[in-house]
Parts: sequence; structure tokens; C-alpha cells
Amino acid sequence: MTRVLVPVRYPLSEHSRRTLSEALRVAKERDADLTVLHVNLYHRGDDVRRTDLKRTVEKAFGRITNARYVIRDGFLVEETILEEVAATRADVVVIGRKQMGRWRRAIRRLVDDPNIENFLREKVDCELITVG
Repeated sequence: MTRVLVPVRYPLSEHSRRTLSEALRVAKERDADLTVLHVNLYHRGDDVRRTDLKRTVEKAFGRITNARYVIRDGFLVEETILEEVAATRADVVVIGRKQMGRWRRAIRRLVDDPNIENFLREKVDCELITVG
């Protein structure tokens, strides 16, 4: 079965809602399982619980039968997302344009001309959909 991963902020920002809406569309179109991911950042003292994330998403979009909700703790959002992509063997990652910018800056530290899609394809072999 196809797996779609969508990282979101909590509480859901308008941008996260648009990104999640696109991920839901993609998951439905491909009859895929959906993983909704939030990263608790150590340095911010975030302590979002899985039940909080699920309740908020379902309040905004209704019950999603093929979804799982994941909370990961990390120092860097980008690194934690990549770890989750690899762990879930995601086929598709749906991210917001702001997240793409963060990934670009993080990868720029490693290489001269970051092409995020190529980087992700090399590292985790998945399709990347960016939502504006």
C-alpha cells in the first residue's frame, strides 16, 4: 500500500491546514495510508500529545480512517522528518512551501546548490509534493 507522510504544526496553522488538505487529497486519490507528523522541538519545550494532534485534525477535517498520528521529539524539524520518512518508508511526502525553505537552508549547509527533491530522492526515494 502507498504511504503518504505530512508534517504539520500544532496547533494547525492555516498553512498546515492547506498542506494537510492536499495530503488528504493525495491519500484518497492513491488509496494510501496517511501519516500526520508533528515534531516536538526540544529547545522550545513542546509537549504535544498524539491525542491532541488527532483531535485537532479530526475537528478540522472529520474522522480519517486510514490515518495514523505521530509525534516525534527532535532538535531539527528537517532531520526528524527525514528520519520519519525513512522509518515509515513513505512513498509521498507532502510539505508546505515554508518547510521546503527550511530544508533548503539546512541542506545548503551541506552542499552548494541544494535541490531538495533530488536530495530526498537520493536519501529516501520518495515523491515530494510542495503546497504553496
